[in-house]
Amino acid sequence: MISAVIIVKNGEQYLTECLGSLTAFDEVVLVDTGSTDDTLKIARGHTNVRIFERPFIGFGPTKNNAASLATHDWIFSIDADEVMTPELFWEVSQMVLDASHVYRVPRQSYYNRKMIRGCGWYPDRVLRLYRRDKTRFNDNQVHESVQVHEGMKIVDLEGRLKHYPYDSVDSLIEKAQLYSRLYAEQNQGKLTASPMKALTHGLAAFIKGYVIRRGYQDGYEGLVISLSQGLAAYLKYIKLFEANRKAQWG
Repeated sequence: MISAVIIVKNGEQYLTECLGSLTAFDEVVLVDTGSTDDTLKIARGHTNVRIFERPFIGFGPTKNNAASLATHDWIFSIDADEVMTPELFWEVSQMVLDASHVYRVPRQSYYNRKMIRGCGWYPDRVLRLYRRDKTRFNDNQVHESVQVHEGMKIVDLEGRLKHYPYDSVDSLIEKAQLYSRLYAEQNQGKLTASPMKALTHGLAAFIKGYVIRRGYQDGYEGLVISLSQGLAAYLKYIKLFEANRKAQWG
């Protein structure tokens, strides 16, 4: 048996679709970290959803906390802006799962409901299905991932997740602000940064997304996404620079 596990805050926009794609799971664990929209109301409308309210302590630690609340040891981690396709559920339900394997899922990501093929967005493969008594997410505040220990094997699945991370420039900027703040908090005093490093990383991220990863093929959307990738990289390092400088000054 598999438990689907979600952490969410203010995820009402796509949560109905997300939970609707999980109705065949006997248990969906949803950990809300302070929603002020209709997230909890939507979740209460699904009989297989168990709701918990917990503080947000970083993406990795919060996802591990959520997994610990599940009834089953097999965990399928899904975000509130993702939708499990029927093909993926059928594939997972028919498999003989191996505890020494961690299963990786390809995502189709959309910007304002348009599927993006460039910018490094497709195929975006993410580790999502694992046994919690064998492994867990790392403790990263941001860009968390399921750990693959020595002797474990990554198995790629064919079924896909549909991913709706952004629907406007505002949402791109909001995510860049959040992730860059968490990155600076996580790496304060551990990594060095400078304004020049922030600038060069930002420029490199834009070129990588728009040119090397062919964001230009996605037209306007590819340009906006690539620019936001450059902005996010710049913010990561400039915020880390400021955090380190404040720490030195006491």
